Amino acid sequence: MERAIELFALLNFVVMGLSHVLRPRAWVDFFILLREKGYAGVFVHGFLSLGFGAMILAFHNVWSGLPAILTIVGVAYMVKALICFLLPEVALRSLQRVSHDRAWELVIAGVAYLAIGGLVGYSLWLT
Repeated sequence: MERAIELFALLNFVVMGLSHVLRPRAWVDFFILLREKGYAGVFVHGFLSLGFGAMILAFHNVWSGLPAILTIVGVAYMVKALICFLLPEVALRSLQRVSHDRAWELVIAGVAYLAIGGLVGYSLWLT
């Protein structure tokens, strides 16, 4: 099952990374839409993080070697979901930073997604 989750994560990171790099303004529009919905938008954001993070942690409990990176990313997504659900005002402040003038920040996030995807892909290739 660990290999299946690694493949699942690889596909998600590559698609999300490419999307962030190639269409950052669409992501800005999405995050602005969430922000305009207030706490309900923050909860939608939290549900997205919860689904991805819970899937990783439920099926990928690896704490050594290169595969541990994916487990750590799963923990980070769960922390993000907890912040959205338990401290929505903090998450809403984070969404306040998003603007079309700062769309380049989403490109950086996309590059980070692609880098994590590359590490996960390399780990899959090694096994």
